[in-house]
Amino acid sequence: MARKFCNKPFFIGIACLIIGLWTSPYFILGEDAHMRIHDNLDSNIAWYKVLKESGQLFAPGDAPIGQIINGELKRNAFYTEFYAMIALFMVFPPVIAYGLSQLITRLLAFIGMYLLLKDFIVKDERAWFIQIGTALTFSLIPYWPSGMLSILGMPLALWAFLHIRAGKAKWFHYLILTGLPFLSSFVLGFFYFLTAMGVVWLIDAIRTRKWNVRFLLAIVYMTGIYLLMDHRLVTSILLPHEPTNRDVFYESKNSLAATFKLILKNYIFAHNQDRSVHDKLILPFSLLCLVYVIWKKRWKEEKLFLFLHFFHLALSTWYAFWFYEGWQPLKERVGILNSFNFSRFHYFSPVVVYALFALSLKILADAVRSWPFLGGERTERLGKAAAAGLILAQFLILVPYNEQIYYRHSPSFKQFYAEKQFQEIKAYIGKPAEDYRVASIGIHPAIAQYNGFYTLDTYNNIYPLSYKLEFRKIIERELAKDKTIRDYFDHWGGRCYIFTAELGKHYMFSKRSERVIKDLDLNTEQFKKMGGEYILSAVPILNAEENGLALEKVFEDDDSWWRIYLYRVNG
Repeated sequence: MARKFCNKPFFIGIACLIIGLWTSPYFILGEDAHMRIHDNLDSNIAWYKVLKESGQLFAPGDAPIGQIINGELKRNAFYTEFYAMIALFMVFPPVIAYGLSQLITRLLAFIGMYLLLKDFIVKDERAWFIQIGTALTFSLIPYWPSGMLSILGMPLALWAFLHIRAGKAKWFHYLILTGLPFLSSFVLGFFYFLTAMGVVWLIDAIRTRKWNVRFLLAIVYMTGIYLLMDHRLVTSILLPHEPTNRDVFYESKNSLAATFKLILKNYIFAHNQDRSVHDKLILPFSLLCLVYVIWKKRWKEEKLFLFLHFFHLALSTWYAFWFYEGWQPLKERVGILNSFNFSRFHYFSPVVVYALFALSLKILADAVRSWPFLGGERTERLGKAAAAGLILAQFLILVPYNEQIYYRHSPSFKQFYAEKQFQEIKAYIGKPAEDYRVASIGIHPAIAQYNGFYTLDTYNNIYPLSYKLEFRKIIERELAKDKTIRDYFDHWGGRCYIFTAELGKHYMFSKRSERVIKDLDLNTEQFKKMGGEYILSAVPILNAEENGLALEKVFEDDDSWWRIYLYRVNG
């Protein structure tokens, strides 16, 4: 028996080596590495640097972050100081911190999914290659980077909770529940997971008429750690506070037809923050196995497989209906439904999808093993080969999603933040950065923030509604020209940008772009009133003088993705 399974540790080592190679470019290429821009370079990574340089890491929740929107952005808009992602960026250079977060996340994702599959999903010892291969592919999905284990840590947490639920917990299961909150986000992941664990406990209690106190206390314990860590979030919710941009969210505007279309889209392709890359192989393969199970009437043997199919569809349905227009009247009456995104139970999708993949591979291997005309040993090998081939195919499908490949036509870290170029702009202005305010057109304000400029514009999840309304006066005439940007700003407004009708919802105009703004119409008096002196534009503004703007200088740099037109507000 030992000889039969002696290759398992070797292949676990190979899987860990692949994860190391997958994340190695961050350490080898440094600032020449490529990485995701959306909800990453355009926001989170700049936030970490601003927070580090603000000296407000341990400050109270209402402490102002002076560099952003005139100090109207408060400390509680950023992550807790106990979050590992913050700690990494406080200690290491940004790209190294980012690479370490990727390495830690993917290794623990692999370990967690492997343990979950081995103990609860695919428990057959002969299927160890399915457990390892599925766990490896799960660990390589293009997750939202700043979430760390917010999604990819769910298998590890579920493994620990299921042992506790069964009364078979060891000390290390509780250690996992203690450690995971430092490596993940409550609001952007584990709130939904722990809610689901609470539902499981309640169903168990109703069905068995037993309380399972250890399971309940474990849920309360992990929730308590999250709430203690996110003390600023808890305080901001419990104590009275001024209205924020989230209070005027208007998300539920899809018709019934659009809602069903969104169900299908999410079911097939998933959300951009939890992309499981299952549409090309895993989904059609698992549906084929579903047909086989129904045909063979294997209802009892494959109950978990059938449940996961239903659950996957239910997650997409819940997500899509959260944006159905019928919800909006209730959301307007119940503030928490507007300001908190309860649609995010779809964060379970990657775990569900890869559990389905593993079960589908097991169904395939068992089906081949049952063929009578090949003989026992040959069908065993053939079943393993078929499953291994599909695992390899899914791995090859994931390879192009490695950030160095997927974002190879986008700016690298160095090109995006263009530190040398922006230091030249700062030197040209020649005043302390805190003495003036800037805003950006055609590029993300995170770039200016990363380089130490004080900005009137920003991309943040939560900031005062009063500031949003004041900033709107700057761009009100541009918003009036275009319904798309008007709805985007008014009904969401997380991106408090200088939008223009001619550029629309685009803010990545490189130095190769030939776009120009011909008819800008800003309220520059309001811009000056809020402290604005300079505009950093990625495109030329042909009617700058009509807007009270004077072109100071054009800045270019070989290491930058941008050409920056520096405009000064007259007077």
